Amino acid sequence: MKKIFKLYLLGFFLLSDFIVFAQEPGAGAEGGQPSLEGTSDPQPASVDSKLIYLLIIGLLFAVYTIQKRSKKA
Repeated sequence: MKKIFKLYLLGFFLLSDFIVFAQEPGAGAEGGQPSLEGTSDPQPASVDSKLIYLLIIGLLFAVYTIQKRSKKA
């Protein structure tokens, strides 16, 4: 039961970033309505904030794999 709770908690913290920074539907430049003739392009999406999660998960997987192989030998 504790293992499932820990996995749920980890998943919540990793995925909550998407929810926290989500844009409201219909939010545009003029009066909350999206404009077809906007004066500027939208800001490009940043990928840099997710690279740290990928690095952490990769390191944890590497440690897990090394420990698993050392127990077999």
